[in-house]
Amino acid sequence: MKGRRQATIIEIIKKYDVETQEELREKLLERGIDVKQSTLSRDIKELRIIKVLSKNKRYIYAISVPNSDIKKEKLLGIFSNSILSIEKVDKFVVIKTLPGSASAAGEMIDQLDFFGIAGTIAGDNTMFILLREEEEANKLVEEIHKIIND
Repeated sequence: MKGRRQATIIEIIKKYDVETQEELREKLLERGIDVKQSTLSRDIKELRIIKVLSKNKRYIYAISVPNSDIKKEKLLGIFSNSILSIEKVDKFVVIKTLPGSASAAGEMIDQLDFFGIAGTIAGDNTMFILLREEEEANKLVEEIHKIIND
């Protein structure tokens, strides 16, 4: 539940200009996630979400630049807790996630900067990863299994 909630928080912040915790809480409720203010506050802290000045001169939540080991560790936690299945089809890797978690999983794949990835596309609960070579797709599946099984 926590992984799905935190993945949804990341998705919302990337998609909308969210100014307050209450506004974020309402957007979570719209997606069927009821969360207490104290829990939301902890999630914001754990995910290292910051406030930045928007183009409209208002402060909004933003995902901080991923450069800390702590953030990477949290993203790895969300990633490993949200994956339901992984399948390789030729040069593609298809990952099924919990509802609302595919974009967060895609962000983690992008952050890990695996060799040979031509691109990723993430929907609500499915992510497609195109690799340049079929052998690279096999290696990616192996690496993802290592991550989620640790």
